[in-house]
Amino acid sequence: MHKHHSALGLVSTLRPVQPVTLVRPHAAARAARFFVEKFPGRPMYAVKANPSPELLQILWDNGVTHYDTASIGEVRLVKSTLPDAVCCFMHPIKAEEAIAEAYFDHGVRTFSLDSMEELAKIVRGTRGATDLTLCVRLRVSSEYAKLSLGSKFGVAPDEAKELLMATRQVADALGICFHVGSQTMSPDAYVGAMERVRAAIVEAAVTVDVIDVGGGFPSRYPGMNPPPLERYFETIHRAFESLPISYSAELWAEPGRALCAEYASVVVRVEHRRGSELFINDGAYGTLFDAAHIGWKYPVQLLREPESDARDMDFAFWGPTCDDIDYMKGPFPLPADTRGGDYFEIGMLGAYGSAMRTQFNGFGSDLTVVAGDEPMFSVYREDEADDRVATGNVVKL
Repeated sequence: MHKHHSALGLVSTLRPVQPVTLVRPHAAARAARFFVEKFPGRPMYAVKANPSPELLQILWDNGVTHYDTASIGEVRLVKSTLPDAVCCFMHPIKAEEAIAEAYFDHGVRTFSLDSMEELAKIVRGTRGATDLTLCVRLRVSSEYAKLSLGSKFGVAPDEAKELLMATRQVADALGICFHVGSQTMSPDAYVGAMERVRAAIVEAAVTVDVIDVGGGFPSRYPGMNPPPLERYFETIHRAFESLPISYSAELWAEPGRALCAEYASVVVRVEHRRGSELFINDGAYGTLFDAAHIGWKYPVQLLREPESDARDMDFAFWGPTCDDIDYMKGPFPLPADTRGGDYFEIGMLGAYGSAMRTQFNGFGSDLTVVAGDEPMFSVYREDEADDRVATGNVVKL
């Protein structure tokens, strides 16, 4: 894998025709250490955010030993990359065959569920195993999240009692889990969710051994400047300590975005300009799925030497395919003199960028380069100015 000090150095040296993914191992390592050292429980990396084997290894090397897997494919990937890692199968609806393979072939002992049907499936798939940690997923609000995850999964409050009592009968350890949504912008989200956990425990009168607060831990993007992660940790810890749970109960979390967003970015080339629209060589079917389909705004910076002195203007992007949906509305601020042949970096794509990439229409690139500079935004660098995020502007480094 090639290495360059910076995105500008890459462009100056290679002048790449295809989009190039820049990875910053030091940023992922820093994020992993932060969670391992400061979260008051066990962080499990949510593999779906970025399943890169190289990233899995970096996280492992920096203290992350447990992995939230949502499919048998992710279980296989983690165990083939990190044989000693602990996989937890946290998708609430699984194929019975996947449950059996996970348990008997890969040593998975933790499963989530949100229905009586799934509980029966887990019992059958594990042949009545007595060493299971089973986490009942509660439905909670996603009101503080930029992306809701509250509709598809989670047992309703009026059904939780029966399911918790039934699960307690077959589980060696009983857990309760939830997910407050992706990119949750306030720690208060976890307060409300924990109150629902409290109510469920009291009503079911069961001994609970694990509380899993799921994901939702935010990163920084233009216009999204969340509170420090330590405030999330403190809020969660206070709520956890006040719950009526087993004296030896464990606290878990499933960070995905927060561990990998700063790990990667992409360098693209402008193939054509039409007014305020730039045609680029990556898009909705590549790393920019979220920019196209949910209007996610990523930081951008022009890579030109000497630097442009033109004022920024707002651009929209067209991706390389023939489809009209290959469109990223933005707005993305770049110098007004940006033109065909220019390169720019799109930052904070470590979460879900590479994971969503396809080869549709014959476009796409697996070229990856290690960069030694800092990510464009960070929740882990104390020296970073907050107005960089609040205004959507990128300070030239």
